[in-house]
Amino acid sequence: MPLRVRPARRFTGSEPAERRGPGLRLRLTILSTVLVALVSGLLLWLGWLLVGDVVAAVPRIPSGTTVRVDGVSVSADELGKALRSRARERVLLAGGFAFVAVVLAAAVLAWTVCGRVLRPLHEVTGTARRLSARSLGERIRLDGPRDEVAELADTFDGMLDRLQSAFESQHRFVANASHELRTPLSVIRTELDVTLSDPNADAAELRRMAEVVREATTKSERLVESLLLLARTEGAELPSREPVDLTELARGALRTLDEQTRGSGLRTDVSPASAFAMGDPALLERVVGNLLENAVRYNTDNGWIAVITGTSGEWTSLTVASSGAEISPDQVEGLFEPFRRVGAERTARTGAGLGLSIVRAAAGAHGGSVSACPVPGGGLSVTVRLPAAR
Repeated sequence: MPLRVRPARRFTGSEPAERRGPGLRLRLTILSTVLVALVSGLLLWLGWLLVGDVVAAVPRIPSGTTVRVDGVSVSADELGKALRSRARERVLLAGGFAFVAVVLAAAVLAWTVCGRVLRPLHEVTGTARRLSARSLGERIRLDGPRDEVAELADTFDGMLDRLQSAFESQHRFVANASHELRTPLSVIRTELDVTLSDPNADAAELRRMAEVVREATTKSERLVESLLLLARTEGAELPSREPVDLTELARGALRTLDEQTRGSGLRTDVSPASAFAMGDPALLERVVGNLLENAVRYNTDNGWIAVITGTSGEWTSLTVASSGAEISPDQVEGLFEPFRRVGAERTARTGAGLGLSIVRAAAGAHGGSVSACPVPGGGLSVTVRLPAAR
């Protein structure tokens, strides 16, 4: 028999009436009522047995004596049986009325209590149905006793906080990416329009236009590559892991940036000892390169760069500290957000502001972490912790 796969149905916030079974309030009421009925029935049965046994144990009277029970003459030999039967009838009659009353009271009480207890769940459901990407600011903020339902409401509010933060971060990212990509495209279009509208443009003017277009194209290409790398790195699994010497990667990155460091008069210092981490070589090379490129790009003339590596226990650390503009501690965390650059001097330089975002995503993909702190007197120190190679 072929297996039929049912396609997944999209949740729209309200279930069709034909798909919904009895509500939780009704089911809890029925369950509570049934339990009370069972217990009450058991107690009634026990009372019926006990009354019969107690009445059957009445003192015996002389044989041949006649006793009237409820207007009926009963011989002494049948007295115990008659009393027991009569007592059990009374127990069943009175207990039956009590049984019905208790079951009805239990049903009404269970329905009322379940309604009050489940009211916060209805608030959670109503809030979830009203939510959209534009109304994530709504919260339940349930008051009352701190029970399981209140914990559920608080957990739901916390989830909404995280979702709202993620949506806002995504919106900022899209807006900033659009702005960053539009800028070089606007430059290219402006240069082409101005040059082509000039009928007297000579070869020198066309060459100047081509150089501007090439520079803008290169900037767009670097930005797109960074965006793709960031998208591939966040939440991704590493294809391979092998021992990588972070110290050697830092030396190689500085050799690539040698012309820029010499032009700015920067002093560089790298730890002499090797420090091996377990990870993807290409991705770790990009991490080290981004840190050192930022250290060079946002440095001051005749400043300094220090690269400190080391291994402690299960972790290998890489710290890149550099001089530069003063940064307040409350601005440091924002530097890891995409397109975030602090200070006019930082925004005035080249770069899209994705370097530290890629570093954080790559560190997370390796199971590590990244942190930063301002350098006294100006500058920034960034530390990356990665699993050490065994």
